[in-house]
Amino acid sequence: MIQRDGSRISLWQSEIPGYKPQNNPDTQAIYDVAIIGGGITGISTAFQLQTAGKKCIVIEANNLCFGTTGGTTAHLNTLLDTPYTRIIKNFGKENAQLVAKAAAEAIDLIKTNIEQHKIDCEFEDASAYLFSQTSEQTEELDEIYEACQEVGLDISYNLSLPVNIDFDKAIEVRGQGKFHPVRYVLSLAKAFEEAGGIIIQHCRVNNAEQNEKVDIETDQGKIKASALIYATHIPPGINLLHMRCAPYRSYAMAIRLKNNNYPDNLTYDMYDPYHYYRTQKVNGRNYLIAGGKDHKTAHEENTNACFLQLENDIRKIFEIDEVVYKWSSQYFEPADGLPYIGHLPGQPGNIFVATGFGGNGMTYSNVAALLLTDLILNKSNKYTELFDPNRIKPIAGFANFIKENADVAKHLITGLFSAEKLESLSGISPGEGKIVKFEDHTIAIYKDEARNLHALNAKCMHMKCTVSWNNAEQSWDCPCHGARYDCDGKVLTGPSDRDMQVLKLNELIAENRVN
Repeated sequence: MIQRDGSRISLWQSEIPGYKPQNNPDTQAIYDVAIIGGGITGISTAFQLQTAGKKCIVIEANNLCFGTTGGTTAHLNTLLDTPYTRIIKNFGKENAQLVAKAAAEAIDLIKTNIEQHKIDCEFEDASAYLFSQTSEQTEELDEIYEACQEVGLDISYNLSLPVNIDFDKAIEVRGQGKFHPVRYVLSLAKAFEEAGGIIIQHCRVNNAEQNEKVDIETDQGKIKASALIYATHIPPGINLLHMRCAPYRSYAMAIRLKNNNYPDNLTYDMYDPYHYYRTQKVNGRNYLIAGGKDHKTAHEENTNACFLQLENDIRKIFEIDEVVYKWSSQYFEPADGLPYIGHLPGQPGNIFVATGFGGNGMTYSNVAALLLTDLILNKSNKYTELFDPNRIKPIAGFANFIKENADVAKHLITGLFSAEKLESLSGISPGEGKIVKFEDHTIAIYKDEARNLHALNAKCMHMKCTVSWNNAEQSWDCPCHGARYDCDGKVLTGPSDRDMQVLKLNELIAENRVN
């Protein structure tokens, strides 16, 4: 079973062995491109570049599909989370048409890779259904319908839904898809290696500098490359993009139904956060995949309650036989609604990034693969300016930018936490984590099932915000920029590239007694 960045097992991990690279890295080589990150973005981009004649190396801090690729719900959409009404408002009709075209090309690329390399990932073409249940939602749905028509989607109103839900109005968008993301990525990784590519797992990048070449320092030695791509979901370190992307958690379940009445296609309601439903066949068995209950990372006190609420909502619609898997995953919402793909801000040389995919990472990952390949090959691409990470739009997304960063400032300045988190150390139950005060120290403390205490300095190593405990995934999550750590302080999710400071509690107590 592959590992991922949480304590809960996703549907995609089931019966999937960890990837074993076949090619040994050449420590003396200068690679054309180093791709940091072994998820769908990194592997797809590496494959495109390798087959275009570039010598590429993928460097993954853990194992392939450790991050969001191992926890996605794997919808392939041209009907995007950011509605085309907003994209047209922020970027204009012509650019919105480009976004729709880029999304369609991304899905076509996945289908082409599946066909050419005979990838068994249970891919199916599908339609997406979006439906309203209130008069306000219906008014918004009509506006979305018109905008989708303007950008060229294959869309129509529909009198029925794949799921048994009362609705006011519904639209169907054709040309969507669904698949098993981990099987797809691991098969593409094999094709990448067969083309001469190199994959290194369990190798963390500690630093990268643009000199004559890009000098990359890892915990397994130094690597040189002519160009570097951060395909890490959010770039590490401190960058302007951290002020333009807000981290969110989303919750999902894979369910067996009593009546075997599994819905076809993809279905979405219009609440905020919205619910989504689809079916996926894995090893000959159907599973209903349902998700929702999104919230900003580390801004929900009881993340386990999100699963309970989601299951309650699902039971109102479906006859559940068994909830087989439940998991959560992270995504980064861009301030103006579009991802950032291109040169990393502050790095005008050959350091590139792909981030801010929102809830459409499976699609935008392949938009990034195509765009970044052209940028590195010095080819013109009609999407370069549209997705440029250095774009400055004072109006588009400005309200969201101010809102998200005011929130960051609150945590940076005050380190807010509730009074109940200041209980004495003895108030912590097994399996629980809390932020507690002891003398002048703020401590992130976790008690494992054997009643052993794990104590950390509670400051995130990214920008020193105070972390919060995620009881659903048994992790310490940062409310500012989304860095996540396990109970021992090991990095699970960027942008932090350093582990939290481990505190030896007995030494800390002794120190304070002396002082």
